[in-house]
Amino acid sequence: EVQLVESGGGLVQAGGSLRLSCAASGFRFDDYAIGWFRQAPGKEREEVSCISISDRTTSYTDSVKGRFTVTSDNAKNTVYVQMNRLKPEDTAVYYCAALCSSNWYVGNTIDAWGQGTLGTVSS
Repeated sequence: EVQLVESGGGLVQAGGSLRLSCAASGFRFDDYAIGWFRQAPGKEREEVSCISISDRTTSYTDSVKGRFTVTSDNAKNTVYVQMNRLKPEDTAVYYCAALCSSNWYVGNTIDAWGQGTLGTVSS
């Protein structure tokens, strides 16, 4: 069974940091990419970052470039996103998925999503 489990959300003040984790199981981790997505209240879901596990290629949406860093620990089948200099507009439910919507990623995908973790940034 394919599973993705996010953790690490919480409440932080503007300028602070959070590190989210996405633990994956049930599929060959190295053959896929992991996308981080977020959905804020009243807004559409957007892709925040993507990492190709095999070659560690990454991409970020413009609004988080220079503030967010995505990494993978292949031994633990886990992807992390370190989120620094957080802003109130980063407040959202963050999801990881075994797919990316970025055009550059043309590898394997599974339409499997985690349950989400809420990150709240207070002003």
